[in-house]
Amino acid sequence: MNQAIGVIDSGVGGLTVAHELMRQLPKERLVYLGDTLRCPYGPRSKEEVKKFTWEMVDFLLKEDIKMLVVACNTATAFTLADLQDNLDIPVIGVIQPGARAAINFTQNSHIGVIGTEGTIRSEAYTSALKSIKPDVHVNALPCPLFVPMVEQGILSGKQAEEVVGESLLPLKRNNHIDTLILGCTHYPLIKETIQMIIGDHVTIISSSEETARDASAILEFHNQLNRSNHTPKHQFYTTGDLDIFKKIAASVFTKLVDNFQSVTIEKAVIQ
Repeated sequence: MNQAIGVIDSGVGGLTVAHELMRQLPKERLVYLGDTLRCPYGPRSKEEVKKFTWEMVDFLLKEDIKMLVVACNTATAFTLADLQDNLDIPVIGVIQPGARAAINFTQNSHIGVIGTEGTIRSEAYTSALKSIKPDVHVNALPCPLFVPMVEQGILSGKQAEEVVGESLLPLKRNNHIDTLILGCTHYPLIKETIQMIIGDHVTIISSSEETARDASAILEFHNQLNRSNHTPKHQFYTTGDLDIFKKIAASVFTKLVDNFQSVTIEKAVIQ
């Protein structure tokens, strides 16, 4: 099927999910919408997050998508079940895939989770992990400094190491953790720094990678994989500053990606 996979996020973090989808499903066309104008979603109320998420979904449905990937942890926590109940296309989020992978990798059932304050406060990862393995020990830690740092393009070096080192101190003190979930789609961009700080004995789970694997499996199950040999032409929309969006995208993708446009999603009109 030549229909596109739709990807929504509160901003630029979901580009790491888009990158993984492009890497694992190179024949699939993506349509991405990042609501950078109203980012972050983390501090917002559940009602507000649901309203904004549905506005993004309504915009992408006009693109005739065959699957929706909610590449935002807060939106996944607050709206995934509602979207799955009301849409007639497959809808996947970023929380359950990461939780399943962490359970598979852990050897001692001690798992760390790092994310935004909103995601950690929702306890979505803790619930997902315990629904799979009730006796799992979860140490969840908010890391509010990571997203602003990533959006400034600080992905490595002394400053990144200092911020990550200070933020992860509570987890470093817990020597039992053998697995760490990156519970924010921005965090894969600083995965190497996180690994260096937390130690090689800890397995890092990226929700971006696991979500792309889920998407591939679901499309194959429904016989919806694109079988054509044409190079897909992806489309990226942002509700905010187009230049900043392009700059961050350039740090995410390993190959040239174009087709960026700024949109007003309430009216679904390209500016």
